[in-house]
Amino acid sequence: MSRLLLVEDDHSVRSTITTFLELEGYSVDAVSSTRDAINRLEASAYPVVISDIYLDDRTGLDILAAARRANPGCAVILMSARGSMETVMAATQGGAFDYLAKPFELDDMLGAIQRAEASLNLEEEEEEASIDDLPPSSMIGSSACVVEIYKTISRVAPTDATVLIEGETGTGKEIVARMIHSNSARAAQPFVPVDCAAIAPALLESELFGAMRGAYTGADRDRSGVLESANNGTVLLDEIGDIELTFQLRLLRFLQEREVRPLGAARGKKVNVRVLAATNKDLQKLVQEGKFREDLWFRLNVVRITLPPLRERHGDVPLLAHHFLKLYNERYQLDARLAVSGLKALEDYSWPGNIRQIQHLMERLVLLAPQGKIDEAAVLEGIERTSSKDSGAETLAGAEAEQIKKVLLATNGNKSRAARILGIERKTLYRKLERMGLD
Repeated sequence: MSRLLLVEDDHSVRSTITTFLELEGYSVDAVSSTRDAINRLEASAYPVVISDIYLDDRTGLDILAAARRANPGCAVILMSARGSMETVMAATQGGAFDYLAKPFELDDMLGAIQRAEASLNLEEEEEEASIDDLPPSSMIGSSACVVEIYKTISRVAPTDATVLIEGETGTGKEIVARMIHSNSARAAQPFVPVDCAAIAPALLESELFGAMRGAYTGADRDRSGVLESANNGTVLLDEIGDIELTFQLRLLRFLQEREVRPLGAARGKKVNVRVLAATNKDLQKLVQEGKFREDLWFRLNVVRITLPPLRERHGDVPLLAHHFLKLYNERYQLDARLAVSGLKALEDYSWPGNIRQIQHLMERLVLLAPQGKIDEAAVLEGIERTSSKDSGAETLAGAEAEQIKKVLLATNGNKSRAARILGIERKTLYRKLERMGLD
């Protein structure tokens, strides 16, 4: 057990904490003033220091600075009954390991000390997890099943074939669609994703095919649909399994004739657009249940790419973890480090939310891991705080909502800038905000 330094000017609190920690097997040097604390720190190095913030003519922040000067690896836990945003920010920026608000349970303090010790053991015993240079591709992975997907993309991308991309939520279906587009002869032309599930059925036809002035209430001008606007480019019909049967026939006719007729128009017009479709549903099963047209299924299923869930490609977890570690370190100008034990914890997890879940978790860990050390304890705590007993999709929805709120806060509510940072269309952001009740 470690030898600790405790700095607390309240005799009864100091005595209670000292007795508790000694019963837990720790050797405790307890002092009541900043002067005594700094003298102790100058005389010997302590792995862990616990200090109140408001003491005498100096504060626990001075103790923090002195402890870090004497031993840069020292873990300092600050505590206060008068916590404020200013003191927490100062503690965080000064390199405090943790901050406890009084009153707290003694077990909470013990847990903080144990995490601090684990973090110190990481520095002494465990190397930082490392990996070779990451691939430049937007899709990260080198497992056998992912390599097969790369091979399919490379063969189908140069053609104009319709491609159906299947996979659970968060497996990267839109990334695959973008890779197909960017490796095709249409790469310089528009790529337009359409979230079919987010558009009301009554509006989906006008969204895709357009509408003439007066075609419906509120149509005060002629408006081109997505399929015409993306002429010579690529359209991704995301969540294709959610479109209604009545509209499926109209879509089938377009795929056969490559002609759009806006609502209220007397004639159609030819368009040259490649169609990709994506779904997290089993379309074959929907066909058997009579919920999806078989002829449309055949038309879409020219080439099918099925993305495996992350739990079936655990060998790619290190690549993904380091990719997102690098991404968020650069975005937030931080220097978080992934330890071997942290990577092991990531590899052992089942990832119900797939790639999007590991992305959100790594962002959280980069931002919040104590002293930027992503070890096993930090990963397990992050998983516990971001997961729920509900389905992975619901957990993912909550994580996505949290991410959107965070970006909007960072951009002072600028939706256009937030959409760019999130990598989505502005109208998609508006739809998500409406669903979240934040419009």
